[in-house]
This record gives sequence, structure tokens and C-alpha cells, in this order.
Amino acid sequence: MDTEIIKIADSGDLSEADDAKLRAAGEIVRQGGLVAFPTETVYGLGGDALNKESSHKIYAAKGRPSDNPLIVHICEFEDIYPIVREVPEDAKRIAQAFWPGPLTMILPKSDKVPSETTGGLDTVAVRMPAHPVAQRLIAYSGGYVAAPSANTSGKPSPTVAKYVVEDMHGKIDVIIDGGEVGIGLESTIIDLTVSPPMVLRPGYITREKLAEVLGQVESDVTILREDSGQAPKAPGMKYRHYAPKGELTIVQGEARKVMEYINDCSAEDREAGQRVGVIATAEMKEHYCADVVKSVGSRKDEESIARHLYTILREFDDEGVTRIYSEGFVAEGFGQAIMNRLLKAAGHSVVELK
Repeated sequence: MDTEIIKIADSGDLSEADDAKLRAAGEIVRQGGLVAFPTETVYGLGGDALNKESSHKIYAAKGRPSDNPLIVHICEFEDIYPIVREVPEDAKRIAQAFWPGPLTMILPKSDKVPSETTGGLDTVAVRMPAHPVAQRLIAYSGGYVAAPSANTSGKPSPTVAKYVVEDMHGKIDVIIDGGEVGIGLESTIIDLTVSPPMVLRPGYITREKLAEVLGQVESDVTILREDSGQAPKAPGMKYRHYAPKGELTIVQGEARKVMEYINDCSAEDREAGQRVGVIATAEMKEHYCADVVKSVGSRKDEESIARHLYTILREFDDEGVTRIYSEGFVAEGFGQAIMNRLLKAAGHSVVELK
């Protein structure tokens, strides 16, 4: 398959020429094709959410298990009504507070949504992205775009188009290059089919922010530990995700002990012929000795850490790193989302230093 790469200005104002490109891409989705596009979180791989054959194509392009549900993206709140059986008041309240934005709701699906899109579940994940390119593409595609992250299943999600091209060129119809995304981690997912509502995947919209609107909100117990063998109710719950090629270990503890442990392990690994990378905070970067040391950002700026994490994991792949060590992060607020992704990437390989 020939994949067309379309460059779109990464500004809020879309030119007439860019609009025409998005209109043509939307028609491809309507006809059953696949289009990768930027959102404010990561790049998505979009197909017609109401066409089961499009969902089959998405799973095939990603190499994704078919019981891992897809998120349906909409661009108008009113579009939620045809695809769910009931819109609870809680959904309306958090939509008013956080949509468009990096928040996905789990709701009971209507018969309009094929089971192929929802991984065989009777619930549907729905989100309204804030990115202007995503909004315009969804509108031109008919209003319902199923879109997981635009990467090979299990690899770090792409935050720049370069890595979409690396994984998806020749597998899909169009890649829209809209520059670097803003947040860098996938959307928060909240399940509104249970009481109290439950966060299934942490993200930029934290449980604390949701609780300010809804009152009591719980977090799924598997967010920061290895999950169970149950069927995943939301993307990212069951399978290893976000993983680089190199073996990744997270090291938790007092900063000096973490630095000494990582440097000792790095020396041993390098002696054994490994190419070693370290994911460091800006405050500690200069203290590490390894083949490749990258700053993920300052501990004072969690948004910067989130924005750079996946790109660093991809860069380690580019640079042939075979062994990776990362500092750990406080699993509170937005930090919980960062640790959730790191733990998934590491297959829950964690060293706790006392």
C-alpha cells in the first residue's frame, strides 16, 4: 500500500489548503480507509468507528489483539447520543468541565456501534479531542472515528509523525503530520457504568480533578501493579504497552542511592557488552555514567516529563540501546499517569531501594 504523508501547520488556524487536505482525508475514512492524525495527547490511527471492517483494519495495522477496545472520537457532544444507550448526568457534567480534552468516558454502547470496535464489550469508550486537526478530520469523516494510538501494538505511542511513519508506512492510507503533540500521554479513561465512577487509565485529567466535579471517584487497583487476566474494559489495561526494544528497569528510592545503583548496574552491563541508556530528571542528569543519558524534564514540571517520555523511549531504540534504567516518580496526581506508563513499558520491573 502507498501511504500518503500530508503536512499540516501545527497552529490553531487551519488554512484553506490544509482544510482541503483534511476534507480529502475524511473522505478516505468514510470509504473504509485508515488515516493517522495528531491529537493533543498522542497520534491516533483513525478509521470509521461504525464500520466493523475499518476496525478489523486498525487491529491488523497495529498488530493489536482484537479484544483490546478502541476509543470512538467525536467532535460534537450531541454525537454521543446515537452511540450510547444512556447518557448519565455524570457524563454531561464532566463533558462540560473537560471536553474537548484528554478525557475518555466508558458508557453502555448502542447497537449502532459494532462489537468489533468495542472489543466485544457492551460498553463503548468515547472521547472528544481538543486538537483542531483531529476535530476537523472527525467532522469530515462522518463524526465517529475509532482511533487507538498510531503505533505498532506494544511500542511507545508516537508524539511526532516520524514514529508514525516508522510503524505505519505501507500499512495505512494517509499520515497527517501536524508536528509534536502537546501532552504526550494518552487520555484519562473513566468508567461511568459503575458507582462510584472509576478511573481505568490515569492521564492529564487526574482523579482529583474528576472528583471535584463528580464527588467520589475511585481508581482501578491494577493501575500501578500487574493487572489481572480479565478482559480489558479500556485500552492499555491487559497487554504490555509503551515498551522500547531495550530491557527497562525502574529504580525507586532516595536520589543518591538511585544514582549509585544505576551507575553500578550500568558499569556491569557495559562491561558485558550492553549499550546502556538512562532516563534521568534534569536535576540528576549530570550524575549518571552510561552510553546514553537523557533528561526527561524537571521533577518540578510533570507536564514536561509526560511530553518527553515516549520520545525518549523511541530515541533509545533509534540509538541501539539494549538496557535502560529510569528514575521513578511519585505516583500522585499527574505523576500517577507517568508511573503507569513507565511500569507498563518496564513490564513492572522495579527495584525498590531502602
